[in-house]
Amino acid sequence: MSAPSMTLFHNTLSPFVRKVMVLLHETGQQGRVALHDCVLSPVSPNAALNHDNPLGKIPALRLADGNVIHDSRVILDYLDHQHVGNPLIPRDGSARWRRLTLASMADGIMDAAVTVRYEQALRAPEKHWEEWLDAQRDKIRRTLALLERDAIAELTSHFDIAAISLACALGYLDLRFPDMDWRTANPQLANWYFEVSQRPSMIATMPKA
Repeated sequence: MSAPSMTLFHNTLSPFVRKVMVLLHETGQQGRVALHDCVLSPVSPNAALNHDNPLGKIPALRLADGNVIHDSRVILDYLDHQHVGNPLIPRDGSARWRRLTLASMADGIMDAAVTVRYEQALRAPEKHWEEWLDAQRDKIRRTLALLERDAIAELTSHFDIAAISLACALGYLDLRFPDMDWRTANPQLANWYFEVSQRPSMIATMPKA
C-alpha cells in the first residue's frame, strides 16, 4: 500500500471532520489521507494548523502539492472528484443545488450546536447568555422540523452529501446534547438515523467523548 498523499487536520469530536471521514470511507479513500490530530478551541489555537489556514478551523486538508484547502464543504467537493464511483455531490442541475441546500441545513445544525457547546464549556455559568443559547437551540429544532416534514424521501434515496451531513449533525447532538431528545419530535428522522448509523462508515467514525 502506498503512503498517504494528503494530510487531514482532524479531531474525532468535530462533526465537520466526521463528514470528511465518512466520505473517505464511503469512497474508499481513507488510505490516501494521513490524520494530524488537533485539539483546539476558539481561545486555544494550533500553530501548525494556522500556518496555512489562518482561520484556524478544522477540517483542513493538505494536498500532495502542499496546498491547503479548508471548510468541510470545499474538502468534500474536492474529495468527491478524486474517486471513480458515483459522485456523492451531484455535478450539475437542480439536484446539485437541492442536495447542497439540504447539506447546508445540516451544517447549520452543527454550527448552532458547536456554538452552544463552546458557550457552555468555555464560559463560566454566570456569564452564559441564556436567550442567545435558546435561539441557537431553536435554530436546531426548526431545521429538524423542516427536514422531518419535507426531506425524508430525499434523504432515504441516497447516502450522499446531504445524508452524510445530517447523519453527522445528529450524531453530534447525541454526543453533546443527549437531553435534547430530538427523536420524540422527529420520529421519521429518528428511524432514518437508526438505519444509516449502522453503515460501516458511520460506525468507523463514531466519536467518543
